[in-house]
Amino acid sequence: MSKQPIGIFDSGLGGLTVLRELRRRLPREHFIYFGDTANVPYGSKSKQTVTLFSLAIARFLEQEKHAKAIVVACNTASAQALNALKKHCHIPVFSVIEPGAERAIQATHNGHIAILGTEGTVRSKAYEKALYKLNPKVRITAKSCPLFVPLVEEGWERKPATRLIAQEYLAPIRKSQADTVILGCTHYPLLREQIVRILGKRVRLINPAEALAKKVQETLPQSTHAETAGKGSMVLFSSDDPARFKQLAQLILAENIPAVHLKKLNV
Repeated sequence: MSKQPIGIFDSGLGGLTVLRELRRRLPREHFIYFGDTANVPYGSKSKQTVTLFSLAIARFLEQEKHAKAIVVACNTASAQALNALKKHCHIPVFSVIEPGAERAIQATHNGHIAILGTEGTVRSKAYEKALYKLNPKVRITAKSCPLFVPLVEEGWERKPATRLIAQEYLAPIRKSQADTVILGCTHYPLLREQIVRILGKRVRLINPAEALAKKVQETLPQSTHAETAGKGSMVLFSSDDPARFKQLAQLILAENIPAVHLKKLNV
């Protein structure tokens, strides 16, 4: 089973930040990434719709691509579809939320943590539940930032308009005096530079992708499914416009990508 790939999926490009961390930690593994660009963003969609898309992607990764594990890079899918995924999949399913919450609890000094997420993630209160489970006394401020995902998908990370929008979203976070902020969407680490400028360098930014990659690294050897020899690889799929996906993916991953394959979802 070690020769089988690890499947990763996200609503779009953001999950490539998770893929980047996984490849850094597990350089011998084979990865298949699916970005559902035809249906991005997930954050404004209903739980039923997000679950439908997530299960369709999981079937593709497990049944067609024979993945040995699935990494749910998307925070919204983790928040709204994780139980359904674990019920229907016959392989390990990793969520981004619990590792991110653990890292935030470890990082905070004043016990006040802020969560930036999509509407769906914030509405689900998945991060709050995970944080309170670890520390019932933690203080939490949550803020949805629905425009962040389309801005990243457009490649507008450094545009003046993005800074203005970020200032508006982050104003209540600055007032809250939270010392630790969870970037609760895979797209948000790509806006890290803008967020640091607004919140200041003293605020700790938690990228759940890093914590998730560590969790996968630690768990795979325990199940004897880890790849221990050879050179790793990755294959990328998108559900819409693979040429554009390839162009932006090369910037995020900082390497040449031979091709991105088109795969329409069968829901």
